[in-house]
Formats: sequence, structure tokens, C-alpha cells
Amino acid sequence: MSDPYWNHDVHYHRAVLTAVPQGCRAALDVGCGDGLLARKLADRAGSVTGVDRSLDMIRLARQKTPPNVTFVEGDYLDTAALPAGAYDFVSAIAVVHHTVFEDAVAALGLLTPGGRLMIVGLAYDRTFTDWVISGCGVPASRLRALLKGGKRGPAAMPLEDPNMHWTQIREAASHLLPGCSFRRRLLRRYTLVWDKPRRGGP
Repeated sequence: MSDPYWNHDVHYHRAVLTAVPQGCRAALDVGCGDGLLARKLADRAGSVTGVDRSLDMIRLARQKTPPNVTFVEGDYLDTAALPAGAYDFVSAIAVVHHTVFEDAVAALGLLTPGGRLMIVGLAYDRTFTDWVISGCGVPASRLRALLKGGKRGPAAMPLEDPNMHWTQIREAASHLLPGCSFRRRLLRRYTLVWDKPRRGGP
């Protein structure tokens, strides 16, 4: 089925789904919004939990809930909200920049040893090169939006501006998540994939 709307985050859902490890028993979608990605993850994992601190978003998500998906109102930064070390896969799309990057990564210790973290994040442009790269994505973004019908997503979706530039994100990720795969994407997003060590790690 086609997506009900399109935006830069939805564009990278395919990359997130591709990153789900084989045999994933439990997946967590942080900042799940209206649950669009969580419902897609239901085909890749035994069980899926979507968590969001917006009650409006959780209410919207619960309108369409597959049997193996649960939506929880809460903040993933609250250590009491979710069980630690319980998830084989954790996705976080356009949510890490809502707080301090280091705090967000620490809270994402919700992974099981050997589990995988997938972040689709935002950063702001600081250098001339940054602006050029971001500018190159504008025509592609407008064309994709047009082809997808121009619908951008739920109006009540909480939005925040990024609080770190591209170099800061890359350096912080390299320091906090050794061995991670960091890639800057065309549509003003980066993807970060990290496999938690079987022993130790954040």
C-alpha cells in the first residue's frame, strides 16, 4: 500500500526497514508520531512498540493498530517508561535533535546486546558546502512531494529545529557510538546505524 502522505522522514522509511536485523523479536520506534513507521515494522519484527510523548499522536496511532504493535504515551528519556535492554532494533526518526544528542544516545541503551540502532536525524547548515549540499536536495524534494500528492503529514506532529550542525553530529556519533555508519543524505537528513556490542557499549 502507498503511504498516505510524504515528507523527508517518510522518504527514509525504506532505509530503516532495510536495517532491521534478521530474526528481530522486538522493535521500538522512538517518537513514533501517528504510527506510520511502526505499522511497517510490524512485518519485520515479532512485536513492535511505538512511543511518543504527544498524546494527540498516540491517539492517532491507535486508530490503526496491527495485532503485534503497541503504542505507548511516554518519553524515551524517562528510564521508567520502557524496559532497558529489551529491543533488538530501535529506530528514531527526526527525534534525537529534540534533546541533547548525548542524552538521547544514552537513553537509547534500550537495545539488547547485539541489537541495532537506526537514527534518521537532522542537522543545521553551517558552512558553504553545507548550504550547497542542502540546496541540491530542494528540486528533488519538491518533485517527490508533487509526485506523492503534496500531502505532508499530520498537522499536529511536534516539530523542532536541529540544535547541532553536520560536523558536530558526525563527531559526536563517532565518539559515542564507535564503529557506527554515518551517512549524510540528500534531503536534509543523515542516517546513523550502530550495532551494540554483545558485551558492554552505551
